[in-house]
Amino acid sequence: MVGVNFFGNFDLASLSIWLFWLFFALLIYYLQTENMREGYPLEDEDGAAAANQGPFPVPAPKTRILPHGGGEWTVPSREVEDAHRRTDLAMERTAAVGGFPLRPTGDPMADGVGPASWAPRADQPELDGKGYPKIVPMSAHDSFMISAGRDPRGLPVMGRDKEVVGTVTDLWVDEPEQLVRYVEIDVKGAGKRLVPMQLAVIKRGHVMVRSLVKERFAGIPALKSDKQITKLEEEKVSAYVAAGNLYGAEKEARLEML
Repeated sequence: MVGVNFFGNFDLASLSIWLFWLFFALLIYYLQTENMREGYPLEDEDGAAAANQGPFPVPAPKTRILPHGGGEWTVPSREVEDAHRRTDLAMERTAAVGGFPLRPTGDPMADGVGPASWAPRADQPELDGKGYPKIVPMSAHDSFMISAGRDPRGLPVMGRDKEVVGTVTDLWVDEPEQLVRYVEIDVKGAGKRLVPMQLAVIKRGHVMVRSLVKERFAGIPALKSDKQITKLEEEKVSAYVAAGNLYGAEKEARLEML
């Protein structure tokens, strides 16, 4: 009968498993190539094309329309890569061959290299689903309040050297997430600066920022606006404050040796 003998001795189970492996291989290929839309082709420390580009080709450019009138974003794109490339890195090689770390040639925290490095993100604030800046000062929104823990506003701020550097004047909150992201500090002689909340310890009578000594607070990158922070400014502020855990400790160690 046709309905019974149509496949004969053909192994449908074997066909199913081979179709699955084919689908799985194509899925891996697709995901890997989509993952290569930014940061590829690979480059070495000098900016030249790396010798080993890997087995997967760079995908064809794809243009995305950004929400809230943000324009278009095409990747991969050499123009996009060049526009976001940092060419003023104050670093030098430690070896003639690739793969070795680079040595800072200036003040690494101010130059934004090594642990203090930052990515050149867009100099625009991150927006919420309605197109408004996500991170805003709490003083600009009466609907926010401290619901748990100590309110640090008005408390003095100390660095790792136990020196008072200023006073907490405000908190910057992620409005959609309802989380405190930054502590605003009025640094003596330097104006207002932000410190990531994760790097500030709120104690009973003061706020401690263990990653920085007193003289480093004035170097925290300042904001262009007192009402919003851009993605680029977030990168620079977070990188600078966090890098003090390494570079600040090294400086203190050298001073103790002297």
